[in-house]
Parts: sequence; structure tokens; C-alpha cells
Amino acid sequence: MFSAYADLEERMRGRLGGRECLYVPSCRFGLFLALRHWCRPGGKVLMSPVNDDVILFVVLAAGLRPVQAPLDPRDGSIDPSAVPESVWKDLSAVLTTNLYGNPDPAPELRGHCDRLGIPLIEDAAHAIGSTVGGRPVGTYGEASVFSLSKHTGAKTGGFLSLADPAHRAELAAARDALLHPTRPTAELVHLVRPYAESTLRGLRLVGAARATVRRLGLEEREEIRMPLRAEELARALTAAPALDPFHSWVRVDMHDYRLRPGAGRLRRTTRRFGLLDDVLAAHRTGTALLLSGGYGTAEAFPDRAAGQSPDGPPQPLYRVPLLVEDRHAAVAALARRRITTGYLYDPPLDSYAGEAFTDPSPAPEPAAWFARHALPVDPRRAAEALAVLRGAGIRPASRPSMVPGGTL
Repeated sequence: MFSAYADLEERMRGRLGGRECLYVPSCRFGLFLALRHWCRPGGKVLMSPVNDDVILFVVLAAGLRPVQAPLDPRDGSIDPSAVPESVWKDLSAVLTTNLYGNPDPAPELRGHCDRLGIPLIEDAAHAIGSTVGGRPVGTYGEASVFSLSKHTGAKTGGFLSLADPAHRAELAAARDALLHPTRPTAELVHLVRPYAESTLRGLRLVGAARATVRRLGLEEREEIRMPLRAEELARALTAAPALDPFHSWVRVDMHDYRLRPGAGRLRRTTRRFGLLDDVLAAHRTGTALLLSGGYGTAEAFPDRAAGQSPDGPPQPLYRVPLLVEDRHAAVAALARRRITTGYLYDPPLDSYAGEAFTDPSPAPEPAAWFARHALPVDPRRAAEALAVLRGAGIRPASRPSMVPGGTL
């Protein structure tokens, strides 16, 4: 088992310039380890409100108070200039999101963290190939977490990357103590799932399969956000920091998030990881096409386009956040052509969770605008998606009123 971990870890070290890497079964699990290791319970963590709700529950499980950050409406990145000093001085850590692969301003956030003496933790689940400031995303923080469920399509696995290798032994021990044992049935399901999904797509039975899942009560999301279950969540908070009381929230969309991987799962993950460079190249090509297709951020913000690196080619975005006037109509148009729109994060987390569970953003309007208009598109289906949107008469979003020159 260790040799398989070591192979994956060595490959990731090479991508991050030799930075220490620890294999974890999921990004969310690695993030929990990092927050518990670097943050004392009761501290406050600045994070993005346009983010997977699972991450909110991971922060709460670590015994921490989420603080929602102001965002740049152009790409959904954290806007450090809009964070009041009164918020900065109360923080225990900063957690980036790098939404869809668009980098948060890590160099600037690193400066604030150094000034305050607090850790920077980078969530690079969507950004395994993105760069910022001439360096890979994930090389600025004390810790960073990566997912192998996204670009690689492995549907399992990830890395916890460390600036200081001296932390490795303690974090590896914490990882092993929290892992659930390998289950043969879970390993079998993981290995046959890609073939089953491919068969369903080929037979055009995806809709029927999803209907069956709903009838069996196995679908956990009927809306974009999972049910908050505020009373249960309040009871779970009394047991934090601890992962078990928050398991029903943290496991959503990935029930094996803390499962010790079997040999078959690790072999498949290693094979998929070996194809990453080709995948990133395809994502760069599709990103460039989508951003030039009339729905990119350049239409509402001609001074800056999301996904465009100032010193090189486009980022290999995991999803390209097109900005459309009527997202509901756009999602429906794409669905009619069997193009699924996932990774929507609306409403923002402060609206979703309320002040009982998070500090609201001091400037919520840009995040709400971005969350309402962002249409994340898989860059590998760029040409097809653009044709659908144009054919359906979908219009790009107008410049928001909170930006000078806005029309809304």
C-alpha cells in the first residue's frame, strides 16, 4: 500500500517543484486534516461564499467559524482589497478556493497572512494545472489540497501538500487514524462504475437511472445546495472538532471520502494521473474557445477575462464560468443536448447557512451576482456548448451595477 502512495506522491512532488505531498482519499478529507493541524478550535477562517457547501461543513467540523469573503465578480476569486481590517485582525487562517481553476490572488493573500502570522491554506481541487504569480497554485500556503476526482476523472483520491516536510509524519498519522478500512464492495463499485456509466450513456438511459436513484431515496441533492438541517447542525457543532458528527454532510456526493483505498483503486488512480498532461492540454484549448465565444467575462468586464493568464496561455480551467443573463434557460438548453451543468454554487454560503453558522461577507453583492450568472461549462465540450447557447438565443450577462459603468 505504501509503495502505491509513494508513486503518486512522487509524481505530484514533481508537479509542485519538489514540495512535500501526502496522499489522501479525497480533497475534503485532506482539508480537514490541514485545518485541524494548523488552526486552533474556535478560530475564524476567511473563505469564499461561492463554494461547495461540503467545504463549509468541513470547516465547521474542524471546530472553526467560517467568515465569508468579498469576491471579484469577474471570476469569483477572493477580493482582498474589500476585506476590512477589522475582519483581517480576527482571522486564524485564510482558505482559498481557486474556483473552477481561476486562481485566487495567492501572492497578495500570502502577504496578509505573513503580516498577521496566520496560515494560508489553498484548496486547489479545481486548479491542479493552474498558475498564479508564475508558480503553480498550491505552492503558496502552509498547506494545499488537490483532488484527483476532477481533471483526472479518477473519482477518488487527492493530495495534501506541505510547505514544511517536518509536518508530514504527524499528518500521515492523523490521516491513518481517521481512515475507514477498505471495503471490498466499495472497491468493486468504484472499479465497475465507469463502465456502467458509459453503458447508460450509450443506451441513453441516464435519465431513467437517475429517476430510479430518486425513487430509492439515494439522491442527496434535489436543489443546488444540500438541505442545511439547521437543528441537527447546531447539535453537531457542540461536538466539534470531530469528523463523525458531520459525516452526513461531508460525505455528500462522495461517500468514500475517508475510505482507505484498495490496490485496484490505487492502480486505476495512478493510470488516470498519468494522463493528466494530455487532459490539461485539452482543457486549455477548450478554455480559450469558450472565453472567446461571446459569453466569457470579457463581455461584462473588458478589462479582464477569467481564466486568462497575464503571462501565458489560458489556465486549464476545470469548468469555464461563462456569464449569462438567464442561467436557468441556459442550463435547460444544454440539458436538451445531454450536456450536464454541474458545480453550481448558488446561493452564496452566507445566504445559505445564515449568521448562526457563518460570518456574512462585508460586501455580499459581487458574490451574489457571480453566483447567479455563472454557467460552468466543461471545456472539453466547448464547441458543442457554444453552438447550443447561440442557437437558444442565450445572452451574455450585463455588467453589474456594483462595478463602475454598470448597467444593472
